[in-house]
Amino acid sequence: MSTYKLYHLNRRTEIIPLMFIAADRKFEDIRYELRKWTSNKNGTLLKSKSILEIDGVKLPQSVSICCFLAKRFQLAGKDNIEQATVIAIVNTLMDLMKQFLSFRHENDPRKRLELVKSFYINELPRYLQNVEVLAKQYGNNGPFLVGNNLTWADLAFYEIIEILFKSDRSILDNHLFLKQNRAEVEKQPRIAEYLKNRSKP
Repeated sequence: MSTYKLYHLNRRTEIIPLMFIAADRKFEDIRYELRKWTSNKNGTLLKSKSILEIDGVKLPQSVSICCFLAKRFQLAGKDNIEQATVIAIVNTLMDLMKQFLSFRHENDPRKRLELVKSFYINELPRYLQNVEVLAKQYGNNGPFLVGNNLTWADLAFYEIIEILFKSDRSILDNHLFLKQNRAEVEKQPRIAEYLKNRSKP
C-alpha cells in the first residue's frame, strides 16, 4: 500500500486533505506557515506551495495532485464522460479563483476593497451561475455536481466557497442547488467529523 506525505501551506484551500478524508486514506499532513515557505521555496520542487510525496516520488502543483488522487480514490467520475465534466466544473472554479485573486497584490487598501466589492457584486454571481448550469446538466437531478456520487468537483467547490464566505456568507442565497450541494458534502460522515475538528481553535 502506498504511503503519502502532503506538504502544504497551513489553512490554504484544503481540497487535497478533504480528498484523503473522503476516501478514508491515511496521509502525513505536513503544514507550514507562509513565512517558512517563502524563506525555503527555492528548495522545493518548482517552488510549489503544495507537494505530494507518494512512495518517495514528489509531485508538485495542486491541480496535478488533485487529478492523481481523484483517479486513485475514485473521486474523478465513474467513466471518461463524467471525468471530463468534472474537469469542466473544476476549470470553471479555477477561473473564478483566478479572477478573485487577481487583485490580491493591489497595494492601495482602498482600491483593493473596491475591487473586492466589485468582484462580489459583478463577477461572482456570473461564475456561480455557470457552475449551476453545468451541475444541472451533469448532476442527474441529485445533490452532487456530477453524476450520483461525490467527486473532487464537489470538494473543490466546497473549499472555494469557504474562502469566499469570509467576506460574504450570503453569496449562495440565490443559488439553492449549490447551497444544497455544500450541505451534502458536509453530511458525508468522514468529512463531517473532519470539519468539526477543523473548526476548533
